[in-house]
Amino acid sequence: MNILHIDSGILGDHSVSRRLTAAVAAQLKAEQAKATVTYRDLVANPLPHLSGAHLMAANAKPEDVDSEIAADVAENQVVLDEFLAADTVILGVPMYNFSLPSQLKAWIDRIAVAGKTFRYTAEGPEGLAKGKKVIIVSTRGGHYSAGPAAAMDHQESYLRAVLGFLGVTDVEVVRAEGLNLSADSKIQAISEAERTISDRAAA
Repeated sequence: MNILHIDSGILGDHSVSRRLTAAVAAQLKAEQAKATVTYRDLVANPLPHLSGAHLMAANAKPEDVDSEIAADVAENQVVLDEFLAADTVILGVPMYNFSLPSQLKAWIDRIAVAGKTFRYTAEGPEGLAKGKKVIIVSTRGGHYSAGPAAAMDHQESYLRAVLGFLGVTDVEVVRAEGLNLSADSKIQAISEAERTISDRAAA
């Protein structure tokens, strides 16, 4: 089993999403002692956002691509290979301004590659990254899973849409929300999320 563990929370040791993704990774490793874990911290080592030069380099002659773009293209291949090799992907995703961290969006732009993870057919687009499981660790300051604020959730809804486009339909969400409402609410939300993680092991 190959596990890809992605963190995108910007708060370091104060990040709830990082705390919870670590718990999920530890649980999976305990269940699959021979599993390999590849870890990518998108904050400590951010990926550049896509540029026109990067996209054009895919069809350019090597001698026509400058060294900086060539290095970026090479890193892109590493990121894509990590995703393609993974059986299970753990995504740490705090909600920022109703969406996801820009660092994570940059990663998604590197794995959504025509001909590699999706393709267009006469019947419409087809995802090519089938058979993977993605565990989304979703953290939110408020409550967005239900109620009036649900319409502002462009975090989980976006991730489900883009993963489905890539062919990933086995998506599980571990959620901690209401983290910024009060100290008690934060403690309760983290406790409930950790209980969800523990219950995964018992299931």
